[in-house]
Formats: sequence, C-alpha cells, structure tokens
Amino acid sequence: MKTLPLSHLLVASALYVCQTCAVTLTDISQLKELTYDYIIIGAGNAGLVIADRLTENANTSVLVLEAGVSDQGVIPVMAPFLGPSVTPNTPYDWNYTIIPQPGLDGRTFPYPRGRLLGGCTSANYMIHQYGSTDDWAEMAKITGDPGWQWNNVKQYIKRHEKFVAPSDGHNTTGQFIPSLHSFTGELPISLPINNQTIDPRVINTTQQLPEFPFNEDMSGVDGSYLGVGWVQSSMDAGLRGSSSSSYLATSNDRPNLTVMINAMVTKLIQTNSTPAQGLKAFRTVQFADARNATSTTRFQVQANKDIILSAGSIGTPQILQLSGIGDPADLTPLKIPVLVDSPLVGKNMMDHPLLPNIWNVNGNDSFDHILRNANLLQAAISQWATNKTGFIANNVINNFGFGRLNASLLSGLTDPSSGPDSPHFEMIFANFWLNPNVALPPTGSYLTTLTALLTPTSRGTVKIQSTDAFIAPLINPNMLDTEVDIVIMRESVRAIKRFISAPAWKDYVISPFGNLSATADADIDSYVRQHTTTVFHPSSTASMTSETSTNGVVNPDFTVKGVDGLRIVDLSVFPFIPSCHPQGPLYLVAERAADIIKGIVSTR
Repeated sequence: MKTLPLSHLLVASALYVCQTCAVTLTDISQLKELTYDYIIIGAGNAGLVIADRLTENANTSVLVLEAGVSDQGVIPVMAPFLGPSVTPNTPYDWNYTIIPQPGLDGRTFPYPRGRLLGGCTSANYMIHQYGSTDDWAEMAKITGDPGWQWNNVKQYIKRHEKFVAPSDGHNTTGQFIPSLHSFTGELPISLPINNQTIDPRVINTTQQLPEFPFNEDMSGVDGSYLGVGWVQSSMDAGLRGSSSSSYLATSNDRPNLTVMINAMVTKLIQTNSTPAQGLKAFRTVQFADARNATSTTRFQVQANKDIILSAGSIGTPQILQLSGIGDPADLTPLKIPVLVDSPLVGKNMMDHPLLPNIWNVNGNDSFDHILRNANLLQAAISQWATNKTGFIANNVINNFGFGRLNASLLSGLTDPSSGPDSPHFEMIFANFWLNPNVALPPTGSYLTTLTALLTPTSRGTVKIQSTDAFIAPLINPNMLDTEVDIVIMRESVRAIKRFISAPAWKDYVISPFGNLSATADADIDSYVRQHTTTVFHPSSTASMTSETSTNGVVNPDFTVKGVDGLRIVDLSVFPFIPSCHPQGPLYLVAERAADIIKGIVSTR
C-alpha cells in the first residue's frame, strides 16, 4: 500500500526489541550436517508448522531452507496496521509482477509474496478463518479422502489456535462465540482493539438491511460465515502472530531443528529409481546463496526420508519445473530433461480478484490525514513501540462480510460455489484509502469498501522462463476470464452500493469516488476490469487429487505422483481455492499433513 512507505516505518525499528528472536543460520559454513531426516523448503505458513510438529520427536532431524531473510526487528512486519507496507518492492518480498491480464484490460501489477521467515503470514493482513463445511466436503470428494471432511479437520483447531482477549480489554460479547474456539494452541487469534468510526455504521447496517444479516462469529468453525461481523486476526498484544512468531518460536531451541535463511533452492536432484514401484526418488536439494544471484556456486543437502516442498503456489511449481518435474511442453523448450511427466504442475492457478470501491466521506475521521503526514505517522509508530497501543497495534480492518448471489442472477450459469453455505463474494470495510496499486490522493477523506470474488472459475498458470532459479517465473492468474466471474464481480459492486445506501451511512458518505457511480451492466463491467487487483491468494498450482487419479500433482498423503521421497504441503495442493482468507485452512492442512507424515493418521 503506497500510503505507508517503508522508509518512514524503518525509522522506528530501533525502538522495538524482539522478545522471541529465532536463532537462525545465515550461511552454508554454519551448517554442521549435510544430511537430515527431513528437508523443508520454505519457512512459511505450512513449512514451520511441519518443522515444529516433526521435531517434537527428538530423534527426528529437520532442516528448513528459506530463501528470504529474518522477520525479527522489522517494524512493518510486527506492527499489525503496517502489514500492507511489508510488500511490494521491499527486501521482504519476492517482488514478482504478473503478466498483462486480458480480463483486466491488459493491466499488470506487482504480485507480493512474503520472502522472509513466516512467509506470507509475516506479510499478509492476518485475517483468520477456516473455510466452509461445503469447501471441506468438496475437498474430501475431489481427493477421495474422507479425512478432509470438516468434522474431522476441525479437531486441529485445538492445537493450532490460541484465542486471546483483545489487549484493550473491551467487552467482546457478541463479537465471537467462545465455545467455537481454542485457547491453548500455537497461533494467537484476537479481535479488533481500536474502534473505528465506521464500526457501528457497519453493524447498524445489518439491523437496517435484512439482506446483510449479522453473524456473531466469522471464523467458519460452525460451518458458515455468511453475513457481516467482526474480523478475527492473528495478533496479540499489539503484535502480529505468524508461523515464525508462534510455531518456530515454540520449536526453535530444539537441537534437532536447523533453520537456514538466505538459502535459495535451485532444484531437486534425482537420487535413484525404485523400479518395483515405478517411482523416481528425489532426496537431494541443491541451493545457492540467495544474496548472490550471479554466483555459480551451489550446495547440496540430503534427506533420509522426505523433502517437503512448502515454497508456496509460485515457488513450488517453479522448483518442480526446474527439477524436471512438470509439463514437457514447459520443460523441453528450455532443454530441461523431463524426469517426471506431470502436466498439471503450474496449471490450475486460482486467486481471489479484489476490487477497491472507494467513497468520498465527511470530516477527518478516516486515517487518511495521518497517513499523509510523516510526523503524525511516526508519532503513532513511536506510541506502538513504547506500549503497543494506538491504531498501529490493530489490523487495518475491523469488519467484513460474505454474501451469495440470488440464484436468478446466475440463470444459465453453473453455480461455482461448493454449496449453499459458501459465499460467492466478500465485502471488506476500511476507514481510509486502501488501494494496493494507486497512491493516496493529496486531499480528501475516504472509505474503502473492497469486494472480492471468492469462487473464481478462471484458471491461470505459473511457468518458468529460464533454467536460472533467480529469474522469476511467468505468473498469469488469468483473472476474470469467464462469464460467471465477471457476473459475480458486477453483482458484488451492486451489493456494496446497497450496503452503503443504508441510513447508517447517510451523514458520512458523500459520493462514490470515480466511476464507482456506474449503473448499467456494461459500465460496471468496464469499471471492474479497470480497477480490479487481487487479494494475493494464489493457490492450486500443484493440486491434490485421489490416489487413483491420473490428474493432479499430489496424492492425499501429500506425496508427489510418480515420485518417491518428495511431498508438497502449501496452498498449491488445494484442489480449488477456499472461499475465505486461506491462511487458516492452510494451517489446519499443515497440522494434518504433519500427522500423515508421522504416520499417526492414514488417508485411506
């Protein structure tokens, strides 16, 4: 978000002293061993969960290789409100750019991914949900594994989630349902602590317009999050909660866990073949110093049991393709030997398109005047650094909502949702200018009502363009490529306009900003294509299918089809994108994956 320049934020970094700094290796010379039971590639959402759970057994050795840097002592990472400034175009970002999108009028823009300990959990907006019962049922159906049904998966909430009281001590009655949550797990989850001017307006609208009912608990633990309610975020006491600050902090002092940053995996190397099973074994990882893209020096480490790819929906298919695992049509032009013919590697990419709908509002109750003033912003950061209070200690949003289209609006089209309890679109309310790709105007106060498509039917790709791992792959989310996608985006705009038409907004909202005022189908569609960006939730580029299926990339036990010694655990394995913010579902998938890898549960 360009309204929070990193240069302003790093000034205060010396004010913050980390309480749980992880001890990590930064150079190959510090590695004491070159062979481990498991090697995990990527210290992100899933990778650090797996590392924590596997090293609970003191006899199991684990090496985590992370291409990025440490997350420690970085103000934008730790201060919740500053999360949007962690990316793009910073040392903590992979700094990708997507190729021009025909569905977005040929536009291209940055595509942030976290390149640091914690991965995207150290760079996202921290919103925490678990998906709908319908989503999990669909995953069980596609994979042929009934263990993915919600009634089974939700058991992992107990050891994952640690719900904590908001640090301002306010009464949370009516903001969440305690009986649905765990208070003893790893990742802190909490409610907003800084009441925004728009909060009562959002909640009052649910009483004024029956179309938008209030939902007391938006996590989805009870199966659905349709309606409007309070955001639950991975934060505690004014600090972001990430896989690094929780799972890694728990396991970091274990002598059987080694974490190395600045380790750029360049490819996996075939170790041998297992003719009896018809599989090719990959248990060697080649990597380079991520700080030196021009060096030709490469290092190797070995896994006795498994390599676990947790490099995310962009990094994972890139590494597979560089290793000769992928679609021959992608590999042969680059003269990469096809070791495993797996056509769907890098295919089936899905993401949530996001549209910032912005309104001109009265007064100075929005945060815009602070975000324009470096001195005011610095004072707020200093307050946070001193006692973890103020708006910097809170997420950027407090309320959101989820809705479905009336069936008549999908006449002649197939409903893309996984079931009646799953939403088609999301509404997010921010009391300031929140447009990831457009800078805050020099004057004015704004309300941003973002709408997101949660059930995209468009499919994109991730494809390497070089044998050099330091050259980013071609990323094509292929947004708004289908009729139903544009219909849902169009109707979500109309829905948010109806929401803002409630009496609760009468004395606050002045007018729509720009061409949000469009009313005809064609004009709204044009507005959507001109302004849509993404929530940056890429998924499904190494999708999971049933063990007997010849489609897909991985089996229900996370093993790569046609390969021995290699598993994938990250958002790329989801057969389809969850209809919610995906960090929560991925945490639960990683928890179950750890049990599967340890042999505690079976997928059959």
